[in-house]
Amino acid sequence: MKLGKNCVVEEGVSADVQPKSGKLKETVVGDHAHIRSHTVIYAGNVIGRNFQTGHGALIREENVIGDDVSIGSHSVVEHHVKIGNGVRIHSQAFVPEFSVLKDGCWIGPNAVLTNALYPKSKDAKKNLKGVVVEENAKIGANATILPGVVIGKNALVGAGSVVVKDVPPDTVAVGTPARVIKKISEIKEYG
Repeated sequence: MKLGKNCVVEEGVSADVQPKSGKLKETVVGDHAHIRSHTVIYAGNVIGRNFQTGHGALIREENVIGDDVSIGSHSVVEHHVKIGNGVRIHSQAFVPEFSVLKDGCWIGPNAVLTNALYPKSKDAKKNLKGVVVEENAKIGANATILPGVVIGKNALVGAGSVVVKDVPPDTVAVGTPARVIKKISEIKEYG
């Protein structure tokens, strides 16, 4: 792993782990990173400056991660994920391959994004569709987002919701299945 200036890598970190699929380029991490104990980072990642992990985070191979990103304790980011600048992934979240998390989005604790349209089907791996979380969207704790769903810019998904279809920009969606209940502008304490 190639580290930028002023990085902290705590004891017990495993870095540049090679996947079974073959040898990849080394991971590059920008300046001022703080990688906490027992984090595992696979090879082939490109990670920006001011990156930090909680304890025991798992980051698979070939991701592109922007500046000022935080990945919480025991969260899993699978391979081929794109994460923009200023993204916060809280503890124990799951982000599957081919997901896109755009600038400033926020993923709450225990949130689960999914990508398998038909798990365990014959062609499941050929039909994976990652979730897209647009700029500044927020996903509440314990929410589940189904494959291929787009969470619109500035949208808010309520805690515990199960999102089965796209959430329009600037709206609040809650429930199981989630439905839009109001505009962001209607929340008095939001900002």
